[in-house]
Amino acid sequence: MKKVILVFALATKAVCAIAQDTTSVTEKIPFDGIDQTWQNGSDRREYSVFQDMKFFTPSILMDVNYTHSFNKPNDNTVVGSTALARNNEVQLSALHFGGDFYYKGARARVMTQFGTRSIVVPRNDVSPYRGQYQLANVYRYLSEAYVGYHINKWYGINIDGGMFMSYIGLNSYYQPENWEYQASFTSDNTPWFFNGVRVQIYPTKNLKIEPWIINGWQSYGKFNKMPGLGFNITWMPDNSNLKLLTNDYYGTDAGGLPDRKRFHSDNSLLVRYFNRPKSKGISRMAFSLTADVGFEKGGGVNGFKNDSVKGPAQYFASAMFYNRIWFNNNKFAWTVGGGVMTNPGRYLVLYPTGQASPLPNPNNPTQTEGAYPFSANPGDKFKGWDMSTNFDYMPNQSITFRFELVNRHSDVPYFAGEGGVTSQTGYSTTPLDPNWRPDLVKSETRFILAALFRL
Repeated sequence: MKKVILVFALATKAVCAIAQDTTSVTEKIPFDGIDQTWQNGSDRREYSVFQDMKFFTPSILMDVNYTHSFNKPNDNTVVGSTALARNNEVQLSALHFGGDFYYKGARARVMTQFGTRSIVVPRNDVSPYRGQYQLANVYRYLSEAYVGYHINKWYGINIDGGMFMSYIGLNSYYQPENWEYQASFTSDNTPWFFNGVRVQIYPTKNLKIEPWIINGWQSYGKFNKMPGLGFNITWMPDNSNLKLLTNDYYGTDAGGLPDRKRFHSDNSLLVRYFNRPKSKGISRMAFSLTADVGFEKGGGVNGFKNDSVKGPAQYFASAMFYNRIWFNNNKFAWTVGGGVMTNPGRYLVLYPTGQASPLPNPNNPTQTEGAYPFSANPGDKFKGWDMSTNFDYMPNQSITFRFELVNRHSDVPYFAGEGGVTSQTGYSTTPLDPNWRPDLVKSETRFILAALFRL
C-alpha cells in the first residue's frame, strides 16, 4: 500500500500567498519547522527552486530505469509490479509535470502522468468495465488533478475534490520520494490514488486529520452503489525525529457484489534515531515500519474465518520494515529491508496475467490478456515475501542515482519465468501454440538501475 506526504514546502508557499491576499489574517503553518526530508515517502528537497512564484508553483519529476530479471523472460515483461514494466530495456517509467495553484483561498493541483506507469497502474483498475466511456483512457495521463478551498481555521482546513494520492502503504507514488524502488508487497498491492473528496484538518501544528469520501479502492469509477469511506491521521512532534500515521478504509469493491464489504487498516511508524547532517561519515539513520490488516466479508467470503455456509476466509495481513543510513552530509545512502504478505482470496494481489476474468481487458488489449487469467477465487491462497537493498548517490536535492537488488518469493507460481507471459516467442504477433501457457514461477531476483529527478 502506498503513502504520499504533502509537499509542505509548496503548501507553505500557498499559505503565504493566501496571507498576502488577506493581509488582515496571520496564517498558521501546519508542521512548520518539522524536518520531513528524511522520511520514507516524502519530498527530500530542502526547498523548491520555484518558491518565489506568487500564484503557481511548478513541479517536474522523471524516473528512468533499467532492470534485469535473472529469470530472463523471453518477452521482457515485468509482472507483479506497479513500478516496473519491461526487463532488459531502458525505460521512461514516469514523467510528471504540473504544479500547485493558489489565489485567495482557492487552490488546485494538476500533475500529468506519462511513461510506462500510465499503462501499468490503470491496468489494475477494473471499475471501467462498469458502463461506457473508457475511464481508464480518460484519466490515464493524470496522476493528480483536484480543486479545493483553504479555510484559515486553526492551522488550516483544506477541502479538495478530484483525483488525489492515496495515503495507504507509506510509499509515495513518486519514486524520488521513496527509500526503495521496488515497493514491498504491503505497499505495491494497495492504492496509489483515490477519486473523490477529502478534507484536510489541522487542529494543531503537529496533527492532521483527513476524512475521505471516494469512488473506491484505487478506482476511477464505483463498483457498486456505496462509496468508499476512509481517513488518515498523521502526527509528528517538534523534534522532527518521529512520525506516526494510520489510514483506514471501508467500502464495497467487488464488482457486482454489493454485499461484500472491505475493511483495511494501514499503520506506520518512522523513527530517525541518529542525525548529524554535517558529518563526513554517517550523517543520519532512520527506519520505517508498516503493518496492514484487512478483510472482505459477505457475498460468499467470511473475513478471517473459514465457514461452510458463509464462505472461505478472505483477508490481508502484511508488514514491511526498512532501515536507511545516510553518509557524507546526506549525499550517499544505503537502505535494506523487506516484507511479508498473506492474502487468501487474492483480492489485493496484482494479477500477473490480467484480471481474473475470461473477458479481454480493454486497458491492455493483447491476444493473451485475460485469456489465461490468474485465479482469484474465494479460498485461493497467496503468501509472499521480499527483501531488497540499494545504494543511492544524491549529488544535490533534485537527482538520485540508485542501484537496487531485489529478491521476491511467493507460495504459488506468480513471477514471469523464462517463457514469459505473451507467447512462445515473446511477441504478441506470433500465432499461439495451443499448448502454450504463461510461464509463471515462484521467485525472482532482479537488479534495478534508476535515475530519479525532481525539480
